[in-house]
Amino acid sequence: MADKRDYYEVLGIDKSASADEIKKAYRKLAKQYHPDLNKDNPDAAEKFKEVGEAYSVLSDEEKKARYDQFGHAGVDGSAGGGYGGFGGGFGGFDMGDLGDIFGSFFGGGFGGSSSRRNAPQKGRDIRAHIDLTFEEAAFGCTKEVKVSRLENCDACGGSGAKVGTKAENCSRCGGRGQVRSVQNTPFGQIQTNTTCPECRGKGTVIKERCPECQGAGKNRKSDKITINIPAGVNDSQSVRVRTKGDAGENGGPNGDLYVTINIKRHPIFERDDCDVYVEMPISFVQAALGCEIEVPTLDGKKLHTIPEGTQSGTKFRLKGVGIPYPSSNGARGDQYVTVIVETPKNLTQKQREALMKFADETNEKNYNQQKKWSSKIKDYFNK
Repeated sequence: MADKRDYYEVLGIDKSASADEIKKAYRKLAKQYHPDLNKDNPDAAEKFKEVGEAYSVLSDEEKKARYDQFGHAGVDGSAGGGYGGFGGGFGGFDMGDLGDIFGSFFGGGFGGSSSRRNAPQKGRDIRAHIDLTFEEAAFGCTKEVKVSRLENCDACGGSGAKVGTKAENCSRCGGRGQVRSVQNTPFGQIQTNTTCPECRGKGTVIKERCPECQGAGKNRKSDKITINIPAGVNDSQSVRVRTKGDAGENGGPNGDLYVTINIKRHPIFERDDCDVYVEMPISFVQAALGCEIEVPTLDGKKLHTIPEGTQSGTKFRLKGVGIPYPSSNGARGDQYVTVIVETPKNLTQKQREALMKFADETNEKNYNQQKKWSSKIKDYFNK
């Protein structure tokens, strides 16, 4: 591995390159060095192989992470790669990308080799939705969700073949999964591989299908999955449950289940991230004289002192009684209480007289906001 060039150098990119930039660089170089377009260049095949090997690592997040940490040693054996002529097999990088580049150019498809198609592949991820109460989302809970997913057939174990039989090599492609053809192009004769229509690229065919799955190797089943909802989960967030998706191909791992959270509206509380908000009406007398009120919180009712002369819209902070922060060892957000001073309605004659008497006993010293406002109005019109 000491004689291998740095993969980033091979593709002419730096380590901060995005996935799109990596693919763009690969496509450009793959077309530049393709041996069938460089028959007079003996080094093209080796460069083409080098470019494909670099892309196979840097386009895969897991391989790229190992390479960034350990260099070539971290991906030894995973890069693979080989060039066997334009119609030969390429291991380690996605033939779909090569097909995108050359498919329309040469008028033919570049299907992956049968060994590639028969390699273990992860199953498809599936999704589900679940409703939670405000409190369940705040403190976490255990829920059961019903999903429909593909599972390996119990009868054939996922092979698709009838019990006692097995898949056989395709007679049309000889087990390669591809059929070869020659086309005339402006660059001369080009040899291309296309997916075998008989076996659809697998290289094998099933003579006797499993009666339970009709040769598919999988059956769709309904299942109930128990999931643990972490404390502090937010609305529209997805919780990942590993290996609870569709069954993999050729012995590959199952896909994952992603459960999207929908939090029901609460009659009292509103939420912003891990902070909780509540509005509370108080009377004119409570605001003027001050009082103690019972504030609802996620932990129950808590007494809070309203100071004398509190104005409508004043916001008070109750520290540490909000939503738990995810993965925070118990730390929580805050709760904010906004008091709304309610003006009394439907007054009796006696109440009116009492308020009139109260008004006679007050002056501008009791109403700082009115005093400031009157001063602004006076200055404005005096201009």
